[in-house]
Amino acid sequence: MDLRDIPGPFYHGTKAALRVGELVRPGCPSNYRPEITMNHVYFTAVKDGAGLAAEIAPVDGEPHVYVVEPLGTFEDDPNVTDKKFPGNPTRSYRSSAPLRIVGEVSDWTRLSAEARETWRARLTRMSAERAGIIN
Repeated sequence: MDLRDIPGPFYHGTKAALRVGELVRPGCPSNYRPEITMNHVYFTAVKDGAGLAAEIAPVDGEPHVYVVEPLGTFEDDPNVTDKKFPGNPTRSYRSSAPLRIVGEVSDWTRLSAEARETWRARLTRMSAERAGIIN
């Protein structure tokens, strides 16, 4: 996808404490399935979507939403757009190239404790279904 065709800014949500100039690269464990090494980095043009990703990640740490610059080509995130939201209304993307941290934002919508637990329970159930533990 041509970067000039997709308007930013772009955001990446994580619990990792990062600094401006650092790179987020493929090859890290998934926030949602730590047994999987990611071949891509994921980002969105929706600030609150990045915040949601950061908040529900089942790892320790405070959630952060970073403004990022994709350093290579990217595509629609097929995990979201093909399966859940055809046409990519979530403006979710992935790239096999790194993302550069260019800033951090704090004005994203935080989840309530109840909503956070609901999301985490949903992720736990999905993981168990994938593992064949429950139907």
